[in-house]
This record gives sequence, structure tokens and C-alpha cells, in this order.
Amino acid sequence: MVERQGQRDRGQGRHQERGRSGVFTAVALAGAAGVVATVCGCAVTGGAAADDGSAGDGTAAVRGAAGALVSAGSARAVTSMEMAAGGTRVTIRGEGGYDFRGRMGSLTVTLPKDPAGSPEHRPITELLSPSRLYMKNRGAGVPADKWVRVESATLEDGNLVTGGATDPLTAAELLHTAARVTYVGTETLAGATVRHYRGVTDLRAAGRQAPSYARAALTAAAKGKGFAAKTVPFDAYVDDAGRLRKVRQRFSYLNQGSSVTVSSTTLLYDFGTPVSVKLPPADDIYAGRIKD
Repeated sequence: MVERQGQRDRGQGRHQERGRSGVFTAVALAGAAGVVATVCGCAVTGGAAADDGSAGDGTAAVRGAAGALVSAGSARAVTSMEMAAGGTRVTIRGEGGYDFRGRMGSLTVTLPKDPAGSPEHRPITELLSPSRLYMKNRGAGVPADKWVRVESATLEDGNLVTGGATDPLTAAELLHTAARVTYVGTETLAGATVRHYRGVTDLRAAGRQAPSYARAALTAAAKGKGFAAKTVPFDAYVDDAGRLRKVRQRFSYLNQGSSVTVSSTTLLYDFGTPVSVKLPPADDIYAGRIKD
């Protein structure tokens, strides 16, 4: 019994070591094959970018986004992660829901089609939790009925981009360190009027200031070698209730020695919609080797 448990623990260790090659690696390979996609935008109703003289208020609004989301309880979510390298843009998309009070979410992540237009991979089910990422339909030799579990703190990017979608609450927590915030204008997003702010955040400060549930992942991102730069430019869209409706964060990610721009966008809507997330039991976690 002890030997079997040891084998399982070693298998999980291999998952953690190889976790950085998760969904994002599939995107990188698709990019090399020439798959091109773009991130969806939103309609602008305001004027040109300008500082409205209330940068302090804007900073407070952006920094308070995570707290407002927790107060809202839950929401539906659409995610998009775009990689730009060598003139090629590759996008993977996710859709699901997030329980901000329970700090867990569920997404169905769709990888790009191959150059011939055929899907290369079945949609991946991802379960997000404060410290772990669970993936089903992972491929790479993992049985279809098994889950892969990755510890976020073991990843050099803290799982900000590895899973192909940034955890919505972690993305909001990163805004706690928002600086140089400027007001861009008023826009209409999913039928709601929002205020658009632009600025930068700092991974190192975020790791120090994050609440306990997000600290390990953000500290790993700040200390690891996954990012070429520790500052993260962002665009945040906040509604009249202070809720984050959309956030776009641009990471400078190191992939095989080269710096790649990764833009992660999260759109939140239907606040208060019940979201139930049940993590898989231990027997459903894959303990074998994941192929390259």
C-alpha cells in the first residue's frame, strides 16, 4: 500500500514538473504551424484616451475590483488567450462560470484548429481553484476519463498563462497593484455602461500584497523565470457597481528562450448566476507519465 502511494506521489511530481507544458504548449505548436486567430473586442462609445483628472478614483476602482467580484458572488465568464510571435497570432478560448466566494471556477477551453481547419484536440475541461488547476481531455497519453492536476505554485508563471486561461479572481487580484492608472473613456459592454481604465501592475508587489489564497501562485510568477518582464500592462472595464466586467492583461512570456507577448482577456457577465464546481476525487487523478 505504501509503495503504491509512493508511486502515485512520484507520478504527481512529474505532473507538477511538466505542468508548464500544459495547454499553452499546444498553442505554441499551433502557432508554428501558422494558425491565426484574433481576440474579440467591444464597442467604444467614448472619445479618445484621456486623463479625466480623477486618476486617484480610477486607481481605487481598479484596485477594488476583486473585492467587488467577491461581493457579487459569481458570474459567467468568457476567456481568450492570444499569443503573438513572429507575425503569427494564435488564440485559445474558454467559456464557463466562476464562484468568487468559493474561489473556484469551471471552463471549457477550445484550442485552435489546425491549418486545414480541423480541430486538433477535443475541448479541455478545466477546474480552477486557488492553488490547483485540474484538466480533463488533456491528451498527451492521459486517459479520457482521468484528470491532470497541477499545483499552481510549482509553475514558473504561477498558472497565469500555462492553462490557456487566467483564473478570473487571480486576474482581479493582480489589479491590487495597479499604478499609472488613466481614464480612457466610457464604453458599452454586453449592454452595460462601463468605465475603461488603463495602467500597469507589478507581479512582485502582487505577490507580496495578495491575500493568502492567491499569494503562492502570484509569488511563483514574480520569482519564477516564466516572464521576461515583471510589469503587466492592463485594460480594465468597471461598471457602476464597481464590478470588473472585462480585463485584458498583456504578459511578456518566455517560451523556449524567446519573449512572446501573451494577451489574456476575461469577460464577466450574468452576475449572481449559480456556479457549482466539484473537484475530482483522488482516484480520478492521473498518476502516469504525460507525453511531450
